[in-house]
Amino acid sequence: MDLAIMGTGTVGSSVAELAGEYGHTVTAMANVDAAAIDPDGIDTAAALQRQQSEGQAHLGDADPDDVLAAEYDALVEVTPVTLGDAEPGFSHVEAALERDKHVVLANKGPMAERYADVRALEAESTGEVRFEATVAGAIPVLSTIEDYGPGTMTAVRGVFNGTANFILTRMAAEGLGYEHVLAEAQDLGVAEADPAFDVEGTDAALKCVILANVLAEGDREFSLADATVEGIKDIPGTALELAREDGRTIRLIGEVTGDEIRVSPRLVPEHSELAVSGTTNIVQLETENAGRLNLSGRGAGGPETATAILADVNRLPDR
Repeated sequence: MDLAIMGTGTVGSSVAELAGEYGHTVTAMANVDAAAIDPDGIDTAAALQRQQSEGQAHLGDADPDDVLAAEYDALVEVTPVTLGDAEPGFSHVEAALERDKHVVLANKGPMAERYADVRALEAESTGEVRFEATVAGAIPVLSTIEDYGPGTMTAVRGVFNGTANFILTRMAAEGLGYEHVLAEAQDLGVAEADPAFDVEGTDAALKCVILANVLAEGDREFSLADATVEGIKDIPGTALELAREDGRTIRLIGEVTGDEIRVSPRLVPEHSELAVSGTTNIVQLETENAGRLNLSGRGAGGPETATAILADVNRLPDR
């Protein structure tokens, strides 16, 4: 399948690097400054090397907007998440579907903030929208829900953000304060220079909103405004020490139950499934007939998220 990639950051670059291993060809790719387009297939290694060594403007000699009009079967949308109108991600999705192209998303914005709009565009197109990579990276959460049926799920909960989980794990293990561990996480590249999206719970909440939309099956649309969100910034090290003395620990838990979406730090048993360590994510699916399903693994990262994207591409019907 021919792919166009909007966004050549960590995830988009990994998709470009791995596409050939999955039997796909990248015919167009763009960052905010430039694009490379070739209907016969781009030399992705050379384009990414130019971007890395010479800067974003040297990815290629085409305009980024030209990618949407290029020849491709599926658009891979991996631009940064934006809230509210979810632009420019939503417009990229719209342009592809209006051309009857498939869309595969890692960008959470369109599916968390404009879910009904995306589904309406999809209904009028012969293209399909898939978005496994918007929730928990490499973990096959959405495909599992699809296989079992959203109507069979009664609740979803889990640890959805690796950065927050790394910080809480280190605070508990070493008795260190939040600011110290945050600085360590930034040095290691686990946390962004501006970690607000992760530590304030926004990232986890967006994933839970997407899950709520999937489980609602069109009966109701949810957005970030419907979620109750509390982050980890105000958790003192003493709280983790007291929890440990009681055989428990603290994790940032996201949960979807009925119409309620909540993300907050919670006490969990120290040896429970939810007490995953480091950057690991876990998602628990409560089902009507199969009990509880525990899905865990790497919830972020370039190659990890790219595998979820390319798995979605493989699920698309041939054009």
